[in-house]
Amino acid sequence: MFIPIGDDNSKRHLKPLVVWLIFAANVYVWYLQFSVGETFTYGFSAVPYELMHATDLVGQQVVIIEGKRQVLHQAPGPSPIYLTLLSSMFMHGSWMHIIGNMAYLLIFADQIEDLLGHVKFLFFYLLCGLAASVAHVAADPNSTIPCLGASGAIAGVLGAYLLMYPRNHVHLLVFHRVMLVPSYIVLGGWIFLQLLSQVSVKSGGSGVAYMAHIGGFAAGAILILLFKHRERRLGHLV
Repeated sequence: MFIPIGDDNSKRHLKPLVVWLIFAANVYVWYLQFSVGETFTYGFSAVPYELMHATDLVGQQVVIIEGKRQVLHQAPGPSPIYLTLLSSMFMHGSWMHIIGNMAYLLIFADQIEDLLGHVKFLFFYLLCGLAASVAHVAADPNSTIPCLGASGAIAGVLGAYLLMYPRNHVHLLVFHRVMLVPSYIVLGGWIFLQLLSQVSVKSGGSGVAYMAHIGGFAAGAILILLFKHRERRLGHLV
């Protein structure tokens, strides 16, 4: 068992206000999922087929997930259906799903917000989430399996963190012992596992959107360089 439980924040200057705002939004939407029920979850999740065909699937859909036949009860979504690209970014499928995602958000995202500033970080986070969804849809455009979760956007944060703070120490829980491990090992290992898992996914799909993780991670690595480059360029003009 290898679980990140913190990192070195000694050089952080800004309070992570946007990170906490995103955290609160995820918790609130999780509450809505419980309150409204499956109609909300199915209606506002991102479904590749809906996005590619600009249509809103309603009713029973038979899908194959990890080799098993499952019946999903699709519900009406927003109009236009492309809004699910945003709404799905704040939704989750289980307690473990949201707890794991929020832990990674709180551990790693504050450093990126500190680097970019509040407003830029919000745009960065949303763009990473959108890029993750695009990657997922492109990998299987006719899939009718709903996709939801903050992990694509958070993967973008991890990609940026790996480039900007490769030697920053991460507090890693290894079985019953806490170790200080450079982030390039922790996050490099994480993206390697996503790539390996995507390659080994069996036909019929997987319960985890590995391509969303990979797409978000790549987007974060690219966007952090673009954002920082523009910041330096503007700095020369002042």
